[in-house]
Amino acid sequence: MTIKVIRDQSLPMRHIVHVRNHLISTDGTLEEGGNDAGPSPHDLYDAAISSCKALTVVWYAKRKGIPVEQVEVSCERDASEERKGTYRLATTLHLTGQLTDEQRADLLAVAQKCPVHKLMTSVTTEVTTVLG
Repeated sequence: MTIKVIRDQSLPMRHIVHVRNHLISTDGTLEEGGNDAGPSPHDLYDAAISSCKALTVVWYAKRKGIPVEQVEVSCERDASEERKGTYRLATTLHLTGQLTDEQRADLLAVAQKCPVHKLMTSVTTEVTTVLG
């Protein structure tokens, strides 16, 4: 799958991310010289793990017949040491439904094993950039 990011010249920094048939606006913050016309790349990175955790919990609950109703994942970023090599994300999983303590614990464990969590913490990602 190819993801394309194409500049929208109507604003100083805004780009449109093309993922399959989906469009996502991305922009820099006002402090960075953008118009805050969409999430920043860091926001999208943080959103990737949050959404993966939510989708993984719903998938697992359906598969196991766990009566989860609402799933919400909040994510707090601490990028204060990013330049030193540490980027911290604190996610909180909020669940509703008639759930036992054991089911809640199972869903928390599954959220901690979502594919993007594993990707961010367990593998080496190699990125190459060339001119087209």
